Amino acid sequence: MKVIIGDRSKISSLIADIVIEQVNAKPNSVLGFATGTSPLEVYACMAKAHQEGRVSFKSVISFNLDEYIGLNGKHIQSYRYYMDDNLFNHIDIDKKNTYVPKGVGHYKAYASKYDEKIASYGGIDLQILGIGSDGHIAFNEPGTSFDSLTHVTDLMEMTIKDNARLFKDIREVPTKAITMGIKSIMNARRIVLIATGKSKAQAIYNLINGPITEEVPCSILRRHPNCTIYVDDEAYSLVKEERLLNGKGI
Repeated sequence: MKVIIGDRSKISSLIADIVIEQVNAKPNSVLGFATGTSPLEVYACMAKAHQEGRVSFKSVISFNLDEYIGLNGKHIQSYRYYMDDNLFNHIDIDKKNTYVPKGVGHYKAYASKYDEKIASYGGIDLQILGIGSDGHIAFNEPGTSFDSLTHVTDLMEMTIKDNARLFKDIREVPTKAITMGIKSIMNARRIVLIATGKSKAQAIYNLINGPITEEVPCSILRRHPNCTIYVDDEAYSLVKEERLLNGKGI
């Protein structure tokens, strides 16, 4: 696992360049997308590159990590709406080839087939990840099995509180989600994770220096053969402090 440190704009640009290189090398790449605030600038860079004629997403297949249970794709806080608004509406991707887990209707049946759908396209070539303040990846909360595939899960109080900033009232935040499992994520051939801000510092410290345990879901990424972590100074601060105390430099 490699760690790249830079300001938010720099690491967002670097990740966007990785996506662009992947798609230009393999136009029908299968990409895994995350939501939340962390990848917003990455998607803006990708859209700009497309508008400048540097990349076409016409043949790309995409799979999103998760979706809230109870929100349809037209709800402003749904992840389908997020992806359309922040990326898909600004590039030439065929929306028929963009898969976001369904949080309404027969979502349990949909979850059970999601990994099969990914496999039918040959698996994910490049997965973009964010990270929760408690170390969750996608909506795989602490205690989730490392062998988990796409499933429906209850959201923990910390996750609900973290996401409440996006809703008018915390009571509006869904308490369940459908999410790709940890094994689903680890099946990707390449993973890039972006983390910015002081609120992610403990999670990044645990990811880099803590034990590999299901209580810290992100810790499994240390076992992935091709995973790079992109962090800003604030997210890396606890790791940096320890390394400096031990005379190792940053």
